Amino acid sequence: MLERNMLTAVEQGRQTVADATQDVADQAVTSYQKELLFTQGTSGHAQLSQIRLALDRLDDGSYGECLQCGNPIGAKRLEAVPWTPYCIDCQGKIENGQIEAPVRAA
Repeated sequence: MLERNMLTAVEQGRQTVADATQDVADQAVTSYQKELLFTQGTSGHAQLSQIRLALDRLDDGSYGECLQCGNPIGAKRLEAVPWTPYCIDCQGKIENGQIEAPVRAA
């Protein structure tokens, strides 16, 4: 009887550890999912802002001109990223920290 009680207690302990491990794993997955959704929402908001600015440039006639150097933005680049405010050369320089992006009103 004592042996059976001990085995039952050990099995219950194992189940408790397994449940706790699963809870931690579930918490990690839930945390990751929340972070992913937040990141997607944040980047989506930034992209929407860039699209609005591109529409403003379309209205004022400056769409397709690089905001940094004033040169035309390549058609393939505009096709790939229609909201881009920079030509490929200036975008690369901005990303590499060689030049600063001009401050734009949102």
